Amino acid sequence: MLKLRLKRCGRKAVYRIVAIDVRSRREGKDLQKVGFYDPITNQTYLNVPAILYFLERGAQLTGTVQDLFKKAWDFKELRPNQSQFN
Repeated sequence: MLKLRLKRCGRKAVYRIVAIDVRSRREGKDLQKVGFYDPITNQTYLNVPAILYFLERGAQLTGTVQDLFKKAWDFKELRPNQSQFN
């Protein structure tokens, strides 16, 4: 099973949003990088086509990633199918 979750990178608290196997640890090998989040400057970058690809194939969202997606209104394509975000 796949999850979309945060992976820490660098010294400061900067995270990549990655598609990763559930059994992998947080810093483990990811399948694909699908976004970026910097909590210090509150910047978020989302690769929407890649995220949609993994969601269509049954990937689950962690709580933090789900909250980031709710904040980012770039996700207008998922409006009809909001069951992922509730």
